[in-house]
Amino acid sequence: MAPSWWGRDARASGGGTPVVVKMENPNWSISEVSAAEVAAPGSPAGGGKAGRGKNARQITWVLLLKAHRAAGRLTGAASAALAVAAAARRRVAAGRTDSDAAPGENTALRARFYGCIRVFLVLSMLLLAVEVAAYYQGWHLEVPSLLAVDGLFAAAYAGWMRARLDYLAPPLQFLTNACVVLFLIQSVDRLVLCLGCFWIRLKGIKPVPMPAAKEDVEAGAEDFPMVLVQIPMCNEKEVYQQSIGAVCSLDWPRSNFLVQVLDDSDDAATSALIKEEVEKWHREGVRIIYRHRVIRDGYKAGNLKSAMNCSYVKDYEFVVIFDADFQPQPDFLKRTIPHFKGKDDVGLVQARWSFVNKDENLLTRLQNINLCFHFEVEQQVNGAFLNFFGFNGTAGVWRIKALEDSGGWMERTTVEDMDIAVRAHLKGWKFLFLNDVECQCELPESYEAYRKQQHRWHSGPMQLFRLCFVDIIKSKIGFWKKCNLIFLFFLLRKLILPFYSFTLFCVILPMTMFVPEAELPAWVVCYIPATMSILNILPAPKSFPFIVPYLLFENTMSVTKFNAMISGLFQLGSAYEWVVTKKSGRSSEGDLVALVEKHSDSKQHRVGSAPNLDALTKEESNPKKDSKKKKHNRIYRKELALSFLLLTAAARSLLSAQGIHFYFLLFQGVSFLVVGLDLIGEQVE
Repeated sequence: MAPSWWGRDARASGGGTPVVVKMENPNWSISEVSAAEVAAPGSPAGGGKAGRGKNARQITWVLLLKAHRAAGRLTGAASAALAVAAAARRRVAAGRTDSDAAPGENTALRARFYGCIRVFLVLSMLLLAVEVAAYYQGWHLEVPSLLAVDGLFAAAYAGWMRARLDYLAPPLQFLTNACVVLFLIQSVDRLVLCLGCFWIRLKGIKPVPMPAAKEDVEAGAEDFPMVLVQIPMCNEKEVYQQSIGAVCSLDWPRSNFLVQVLDDSDDAATSALIKEEVEKWHREGVRIIYRHRVIRDGYKAGNLKSAMNCSYVKDYEFVVIFDADFQPQPDFLKRTIPHFKGKDDVGLVQARWSFVNKDENLLTRLQNINLCFHFEVEQQVNGAFLNFFGFNGTAGVWRIKALEDSGGWMERTTVEDMDIAVRAHLKGWKFLFLNDVECQCELPESYEAYRKQQHRWHSGPMQLFRLCFVDIIKSKIGFWKKCNLIFLFFLLRKLILPFYSFTLFCVILPMTMFVPEAELPAWVVCYIPATMSILNILPAPKSFPFIVPYLLFENTMSVTKFNAMISGLFQLGSAYEWVVTKKSGRSSEGDLVALVEKHSDSKQHRVGSAPNLDALTKEESNPKKDSKKKKHNRIYRKELALSFLLLTAAARSLLSAQGIHFYFLLFQGVSFLVVGLDLIGEQVE
């Protein structure tokens, strides 16, 4: 509230613009009160010189309070900067880097890749020192101006400029132009997809199912066909309860669906917990089976293949797959299965993902932008116009006949979902994507987990392309479908995209700063990437404030994607690495309040993925004894080396007065620095 003397003076004078100041930490809030509200009845509207003086005094106070608010915000920003600096110092002091390989992990390619970047960095720093010295000598203008200058250094610099002009600039300019052409082709593809999505929305195009199934449980098999639900998991004790609970709560006649919990865990305690959860639901009348493999041959593909070999599978018509962190809504089957009715050529119905932790940190927000575009635009457009898209590996319903006709699950790549989708497409099966059917899951919250996931997602397609290229050529599908598979699905979106992203913005752009005779236009550096980022962010409009971090982060991730693409294309050791994405179990926290209320009403009633509250309380009160696997943040050497390289190139661009290039290199270098110090995702104290 306002000070008392202020209110008395304002009422006495009857003039000015009274201001009420609420002194609430951490900010001041200011509101103006009209003169008519505070003036005494019959008093004049203006107060002459006294009123003007009071106005001046009030304006002074308002300005002081606003200055205090600004100072508070600056202090908050400074505190945040100090916290980031302290975290960076802890990272460096700890000395944990990505060179600390996991057991069995192949690091040869990663070491060679990092070595190349390090050599490039050292050369760029030497060249920067030479260019700065030449700049202050005035030798950077033209080669003829150096001919009249005596000295070994001047002669060497003149030779460097001639070599740069005659030998380095032409091939660099050719490579630049080639990458720009690829960049434009990929931008056109992205634009066409966005136009297709706009057309779908404009015309209201979406898959239409047959009439909904009857509510009567005794309806015929045509309304409630036999459904097999599979939940593959491996050492995921954070999320097993919620996924099993959600699947067992599906609204479908219990006699017409069977749940297979496919446990590949090598941790005995986790396996015991999962088995106990399965037994609980079995006692409640759910048809559920627990399967455990001791030897994890083929990882997820081998797990699914082993489950499909069971003798009772022949009694089922459809199979639904949910990863361990997915929680389908109770009506999931009733909204997906009807799309198969009367459409014997439909082999797959894919639902969309939604994310319970999309606002957890900056990393999850940026992932949400990418995946919203993937589902809203890529999957929906390809499903509507081509009846083909890559199976997402989970939250999808397969016709078992389509799986068998396509050869079943194969362990030959790390993207078994894309593998089976391509083979089913070559057999003529059609796919449907349901953008309005969502299945909740969670995003990786740490950069380490996200990086490993992206490596698998980008190395596997190149493995698959090598293996199925001949099959695509020999298949009986139409010519344009073959072109779509080879040139768009594989080459453009899986190979060219990571190639030009890394090459153009992380290699060519810094090189053109040291070889200015080769030019990279400003519209390539700024305008088209900004436009493409705007298009990418349209499916997630609430994320629009993160458009700049998104653009920078995508270029930063191009290092990991390029490395993965090369390892998959040339069948290097890291292409066969399969690391289960770490889950935090946050998707069960959102229902905890409702769960407590229902638990208090009826302890025997189970809802969805409800965990045992007594066990949960006991677990939280007793810290875990097993502290061998502690999480910690790492330093990523490739990203850190590239940050110094880009910052060095930014300093060099100042000598050439290239404004837009300087800002791009500066912010991109800072982005690499933040990622290299692992400051973007989950922070572990």
